[in-house]
Amino acid sequence: MKEPPSSWEDGSPERLYVITGGRSGPSTSVQLDLVTLVVAKGPPRPEMQPEQASILRMCRSPLSVAEIAAYVGLPVSVVTVLVGDLMAAQRVHVRPPIPAAQLPDLALIEAVIDGLQKL
Repeated sequence: MKEPPSSWEDGSPERLYVITGGRSGPSTSVQLDLVTLVVAKGPPRPEMQPEQASILRMCRSPLSVAEIAAYVGLPVSVVTVLVGDLMAAQRVHVRPPIPAAQLPDLALIEAVIDGLQKL
């Protein structure tokens, strides 16, 4: 007995190929990683792909590429292509996350503590 054909909506490779236009990476030179933050510059337009419109709706406040992928249920590689297209169309703003604070040198901390203790 043959299995019924798979649904177009099941994340099949064919569907992902169509969504990305056959591309495996973003069309922009900006490197997007899992923690790159994405913010929409405006609402989606009627002519947009449903996946891109969904990204714009959810990115009214900053979301990371990993969060977007989880919410839309697509692989990160597909989301980076879509976000890259949105960047090229100037529909989103992306920025790296705020880096963790750098701790000062341990010798400097010890010198400050020693100086405070002498007061």
